[in-house]
Amino acid sequence: MALLADALSRVKPSATIVMTQKARELKAQGVDVISLSVGEPDFDTPDHIKRAGIEAIERNQTRYPPVSGIVPLREAIVRKFQRENELDYKVSQTIVATGGKHIIYNALLTTMNPGDEVVIPRPYWVSYPEIVVLCGGIPVFVETDMAHGFKLQAEALERVLTPNTKWIILNSPSNPSGAAYTRGEMKAITDVLLRHPRVHVLTDDIYEHLTYGDFDFVTPAQVEPELFNRTVTMNGVSKAYAMTGWRIGYAAGPEPIIKAMDFVQGQQTSGATTISQWAAVAALDGPQDHLVQFKKAFEGRRDLVVSMLNQARGLTCATPEGAFYVFPSCAELIGKRTEGGTVIETDQDFVTQLLQVEGVAAVHGSAFGLGPNLRISYATSNAVLEEACTRIQRFCASLR
Repeated sequence: MALLADALSRVKPSATIVMTQKARELKAQGVDVISLSVGEPDFDTPDHIKRAGIEAIERNQTRYPPVSGIVPLREAIVRKFQRENELDYKVSQTIVATGGKHIIYNALLTTMNPGDEVVIPRPYWVSYPEIVVLCGGIPVFVETDMAHGFKLQAEALERVLTPNTKWIILNSPSNPSGAAYTRGEMKAITDVLLRHPRVHVLTDDIYEHLTYGDFDFVTPAQVEPELFNRTVTMNGVSKAYAMTGWRIGYAAGPEPIIKAMDFVQGQQTSGATTISQWAAVAALDGPQDHLVQFKKAFEGRRDLVVSMLNQARGLTCATPEGAFYVFPSCAELIGKRTEGGTVIETDQDFVTQLLQVEGVAAVHGSAFGLGPNLRISYATSNAVLEEACTRIQRFCASLR
């Protein structure tokens, strides 16, 4: 009798974690490695948020919290959705978990039955299809391309919807492409969903505050109020507030789904860390001044990286609207050889050889469902990015 569950054989490890760990191991061996594989802001958590965590400890607010989150944080979440997204939720329609991934997992775990399908646009965050499989569902992929900015087109969505479709997962701005949907682009998608009332929407808005220029972020239930009662809107404090290690994600949605998520979480992890929850209250309700600094820095880094990658022989890089990733194509370099004679047959070969030859860690695009591309995170300093891109240019130029 097999000890491990059959589902594990259908689930792949996170490519981003694997590549980041490889970079750490090489650094530990003394290799000069620049890691552009991890999706983590390099900024410190703002001071007022850190103080809120310290003060929570000093007030001895270190005991078990309610499973669905402390009331002050759930109230702050309600205010955030009203203030920023024109969405009116009750506290009972909100939930807090240990990160956005936890929210997504529990939303699907509580709603999926065998044979249920979840539509996922390519490229996708690496965990979406794996979570669907772990929850007993079937991921159904719908293609995007660079010509359309890696954005889902309404006609393509219409073609993949079936009577078995239970969810669609939308992510704007996107990990890995940085693509973000305008109001008109989002409306075209929501118009399709209006014609399919059985389909629910799980929207991952974790990069909401990281859009550039005059881009105006929108979320599906905001664009189409008729979808309000079948949309779970997920967000968190990791990216916009540089709080990745605090592990706080949150969501709002239909009360039956939120109650089911609370029920499962009670038998799973219980409530998220109390100290982190009090810090998240300060994040959502406190000063937002740091966002101007974050956005200005990330926008400048984006422009630097896009410019330098487009100067690399064989790479083509679109300019994303948000997040802190680019997703360049390396199609022109497939079939080339390194100076050591290794043939670049796939985008995974490309990133593997880039790490070995030049010490730059990126993640192959096929791990996100679309290749031959690679994902590069620009959540590090301009000096590091300039050196990394110089190495990438050198590596591309060396291929024959």
